[in-house]
Amino acid sequence: MARGGQDKHREDGPERKCIATGESQPKFGLVRFVVGPDDMVYPDILGKLPGRGMWVAADRKAIETAAKKGLFARAAKQQVKVPDGLVDEVEKQLARRVVDLISLARKSGDAITGYEKVKDWLSKEVAEVLIQAVDGSGRGKTKLSTPHYGSYIGWLTADELGLAFGRQNVIHGALASGGLTQRVVEEAQRLKGIREIAAAGAVGKGKTAT
Repeated sequence: MARGGQDKHREDGPERKCIATGESQPKFGLVRFVVGPDDMVYPDILGKLPGRGMWVAADRKAIETAAKKGLFARAAKQQVKVPDGLVDEVEKQLARRVVDLISLARKSGDAITGYEKVKDWLSKEVAEVLIQAVDGSGRGKTKLSTPHYGSYIGWLTADELGLAFGRQNVIHGALASGGLTQRVVEEAQRLKGIREIAAAGAVGKGKTAT
């Protein structure tokens, strides 16, 4: 994915229209929702739940707009119940998804943590993605740079990265190319749109999503 936010690997793909903005874009840039048997609206982060899908851009304001203005009911063509804190639940599930994917990448040898190890991967051009905790020291993070033509993820917390890497907390991490890396980047990009702290980009680095 390029620094401007455009995916250099998946420019094409199935598109869906956001019920809040009316704009169409590839599915990996939206969040799918379905109506359950109880008429409740549920986020379908993995896109596998049965039922007619309703798509909303992976953006906090778009989901809040859909919830407040009855757009889910209009799209479903029926009365629906929208739970309080729907956008927060989406954020929670997306964060868990990113953590799980990084964990799987780590187990397959495609993700590492630790300042020196990350620095080594970057110097050897092994790393395609630099990951740094949003609540980590800005001074420490400025010593590492995003890989050339690579990606940066800087809106997960140290605790969340700790879960991904099986440690108490993690500040620096990196992903090699291939494997689950592209999926991690895509899911992290969705999370960035939902997570309010992402508006500031990478703490101390002035970088945005890749």
